[in-house]
Amino acid sequence: MAKVIVGMSGGVDSAVAAYLLKEAGHEVIGMTLRTDSRDGRCCEIDDARRTARKLQIRYYAPNVIDVFDEKVKQPFFASYLRGETPNPCVECNRCVKWDRLLHYAAALEADYAATGHYASVVRLENGRYTVRQADHAEKDQTYMLYRLTQEQLAHTLMPLGKYSKPEVRRMAEEAGLGVAQKQDSQEICFVTEGSYADYILNDPNLTVPGEGNFIAEDGTILGKHRGIIHYTVGQRKGLIAAGYLIYVKEIRAESNEVVLGEEKSLYTTEVRCDRLNFLSIPGLTPGETLRARVKIRYHHAGEQASLLPDGEGNVRILFDAPVRAATPGQSAVFYDDQNRVIGGGIIKK
Repeated sequence: MAKVIVGMSGGVDSAVAAYLLKEAGHEVIGMTLRTDSRDGRCCEIDDARRTARKLQIRYYAPNVIDVFDEKVKQPFFASYLRGETPNPCVECNRCVKWDRLLHYAAALEADYAATGHYASVVRLENGRYTVRQADHAEKDQTYMLYRLTQEQLAHTLMPLGKYSKPEVRRMAEEAGLGVAQKQDSQEICFVTEGSYADYILNDPNLTVPGEGNFIAEDGTILGKHRGIIHYTVGQRKGLIAAGYLIYVKEIRAESNEVVLGEEKSLYTTEVRCDRLNFLSIPGLTPGETLRARVKIRYHHAGEQASLLPDGEGNVRILFDAPVRAATPGQSAVFYDDQNRVIGGGIIKK
């Protein structure tokens, strides 16, 4: 049996992960990384602490506010100001959650870190580690995990990969855990009030671009927008009255312009990515072509495609069928035919 640090968010998933590991005979230590000084985060810590008390396990809540600001918040701001739509959870997992949990695991002489993600860690015949999609695809979270390192995955447990959410809630009820029916957390944990755009605008250290032009694909000025941070590729609401359905096709931060087009303009068969990270394979070599199913957003089912590396840390993704609203700043994640993550990158164009 192992000693395991369980990252506890205060929700039901991580609570049941801790419960299952303890029931399996492991020595379990609960830990919540304190990423913000807000009262709301303290409430989550209180819930996690109560769960730890119920499970009779040790519990800690170390302060990681500085590293969270550096690795998650600042890149989040910078991405929006570049006209992108970031997914902060992807970077947080690698650079904060796993980095810090494994740091404290080493300090406490623990063997593993564990989380309540719906996924499974797999070691392949080639000796590399990857994550496999959850048995219940509607809760699968592998899209958020593709940036983890081999060292991190080698010391990770994910006990919820084979369970559905109703099963997890039922186990929590049976174990007498007070968070059994707690609602799932929101998408961006540090934006608790208002929109992400409000959050950016309220930061006194940022200079946020203001109004600019909505333009057509041919460059015709169509009207004024409120500022590029309010828009994302594929957005339909909050634009202008055009007499027909119109969508955000592109955001041009350098000229403070938002390009609008009809829905058909959102479809493409080619996407380019950089900042690649590979799990099941060491990487791709120039001239090599790899077939994979590629997801371009969290709720995208994925589309078959060919991956072509350029030798400069980028990859061209040529889809068999057009995909809708590929968005710079989001991730493209590559899967094999057994629903295991090959790797992924950040959509650049």
